[in-house]
Amino acid sequence: MFAFAIACLTFSNTLSGAAVMNRTNFQELEGLRVGLVTNHTALVQGEHLIDILHTNNKIKLTALFGPEHGLRGLADAGSKVSDSVDEKTGVPIFSLYGSTRQPTKKMLANCDILVFDIQDVGARFYTYISTLGLCMQSAAESNIPFLILDRPNPLGGTQVSGYVLEPKHSSFVGQYPIPIQYGLTIGELATMIKGEKWLPGLENLDLKVAMLENWRRDQLWPESGSPWIKPSPNIPNFETAQIYAGTCLFEAIHASEGRGTRSPFLQIGAPYINATKTAEQLNSKNLPGVQFEPVTIKPESIVGMSESPRFKNQTLPAIEIKVTNSPLVKPVELGIHLVHAFHAQASGIDRMRFFNTNWMNKLSGTTRLETDLQQGKTPEQIIKSWESEINEFKLLRQKYLIYPN
Repeated sequence: MFAFAIACLTFSNTLSGAAVMNRTNFQELEGLRVGLVTNHTALVQGEHLIDILHTNNKIKLTALFGPEHGLRGLADAGSKVSDSVDEKTGVPIFSLYGSTRQPTKKMLANCDILVFDIQDVGARFYTYISTLGLCMQSAAESNIPFLILDRPNPLGGTQVSGYVLEPKHSSFVGQYPIPIQYGLTIGELATMIKGEKWLPGLENLDLKVAMLENWRRDQLWPESGSPWIKPSPNIPNFETAQIYAGTCLFEAIHASEGRGTRSPFLQIGAPYINATKTAEQLNSKNLPGVQFEPVTIKPESIVGMSESPRFKNQTLPAIEIKVTNSPLVKPVELGIHLVHAFHAQASGIDRMRFFNTNWMNKLSGTTRLETDLQQGKTPEQIIKSWESEINEFKLLRQKYLIYPN
């Protein structure tokens, strides 16, 4: 692995890999035709990386590639995005969430290097890291270097939790055998993907990482000194990103994950629950860093967030998750407690249709969650069941960590 910067040991505002390279006007890219995989999160001191590279007369920006939600981050989850042209620069935009999920050789024909700069959220099922691996493959196939402009993992780099994905459940929402919360930056993850040969064809990839400055493993996003830019329409703030690592499981459950409200993934509802009773039960467990409140929600079509939410225009009893101490929160464990509480209250037809089994297997990465709940296991037993695989993953990832504890 090649690195353009060495992480400092003085912890002031965190600088992204793009910000570090910007200090030398991206000198390492001079004379190159650049393909850029990016979206709206790639800001450097308030200016978008697209504009910075386009106005640099020593660099030729020849192609743009947008992931799920599009280059501007406005498309609804799962919505296909079409190819287009960037109005400001005239550079062609190729969608990686339309007819193809990765750049083709033809798309990369005018590129000497492929650069990746997208803010991730630190949860395995967030599709930007799947796009990362597929773009690595494309760069290798076209025999061009792949440069990652690293960004902080908003959830930090110490907490690792959740089932490690079983290969038979691999999909676009889970491509690698990593836990739900994996505790790596995208630069670290990319080196692990290559080093562990999790995707074919990467043996000769020229992988480069422009490292962060002033980031440490125990640092959550609020300590970075940077404003939050929502990486997708339904992750409007850091609290949502943190809890999402657990409550995204509700996408595969007969319930509302909060889309269609102003607090997606922080408000979870279903017609069959007693919200007051559920909140009391969850609060009695004293889960670290959070409290639960009974609320009522009514999912509605919200332009720019969720236009067709589940349970649209239905009034539902719900639980609202209040983050009281972010460093203490364990989002995946919290998600398991919530899923267990909802499952315990579902009966009759609601119990029969509780799981979208195929989707749950992909999100959780295993069949074990559904089986354990059906067998009556407690949340504590379910959480303990992944302990050994987490320990194995921590040992495996150790040689790929490039930032201090």
